Amino acid sequence: MVGVSGASGLVYAVDLLETLKALGVETRLVVTAGAKQVLPTELEGSLLDLEALATRAYKDTDLGADIASGSFPFDGMAVVPCSAGTLAKVAQGFADSLLTRAAHVTLKERRPLVLVVREAPYSRPMLANMLAAHDAGAVILPAAPGFYHRPATIRELVGGITARVLDQLGVPNQRSPRWKAEA
Repeated sequence: MVGVSGASGLVYAVDLLETLKALGVETRLVVTAGAKQVLPTELEGSLLDLEALATRAYKDTDLGADIASGSFPFDGMAVVPCSAGTLAKVAQGFADSLLTRAAHVTLKERRPLVLVVREAPYSRPMLANMLAAHDAGAVILPAAPGFYHRPATIRELVGGITARVLDQLGVPNQRSPRWKAEA
């Protein structure tokens, strides 16, 4: 499951979906209204292009979708990027949309939930919500890429975050170089 909310950083969602597709992993996608507003300012393609990267796409208003139920089997979920508003809803169990309902189901079923928080700086309420989401079982993974692998392109930079998300979801990958300790 991949949720895309309205924070800047849709390039992270695209990279994650492209990588999952290349790995042959089935994906379900939910894009919020906020993400749809951000999309034309950050990406060359359309919503349909983003949805084409997933096995199946859902409307965020479809609370009757299969992914809104704990009986629907899926391995985990990533919200990439995760806005402050979506973080707050997930942290407080406010499941008023398909994305937040699917996140709630992911937590209640004890499946991995990765929230790629993109907004910065962090306000005190955001920090409290990060802690609450963490305490509920989510992984807070800020979109703060590393530089030790000396990325030469934005795609390489973004790939470091994608690799971390996939690691948290238990998806084997070689999306980005790993840290290599001196022998």
